Amino acid sequence: MDAGFRRFRRIASTVMNTDAVSFVVLCLLTRGSLGDRIAPQVLIPVGLALVAAGVGIKVWAARSLGAPAYYWYDFFAPESARPPDPPGPYQYLDNPMYTLGYLHAYGFALICASGWGIAAAVFDQAAILLFHHMVERPHVERLFAGRPGAD
Repeated sequence: MDAGFRRFRRIASTVMNTDAVSFVVLCLLTRGSLGDRIAPQVLIPVGLALVAAGVGIKVWAARSLGAPAYYWYDFFAPESARPPDPPGPYQYLDNPMYTLGYLHAYGFALICASGWGIAAAVFDQAAILLFHHMVERPHVERLFAGRPGAD
């Protein structure tokens, strides 16, 4: 892997990890902001189930794509990219990483009963879906236009 990609991956990883830590801190600092509208006996098990499902889907999707794809390697080495037809959850969903893969964020916000956490989860998910729509999808379409095996 070239130095440019390694540098990008290090920066992207730092940004993603900072986002995750700040999300957890927000949920913890604003715990209970949902009030007592929903009983903890409901919030905690539902939240734990969402965390397990979201983490499971993210891990499954990341393993299906491989580590380089997780950090947008095809932007740096387009010649090594192959048409998108990954196994795993991509057989069932167009974008499991950015859709159901965010269930863990909503789950953690519910465990903390954090209304601000739910709002942050919605914002984070909307931002990554917008990035996918405006950056990733056009890149992949340009990358595979006219190649055999591409849709």
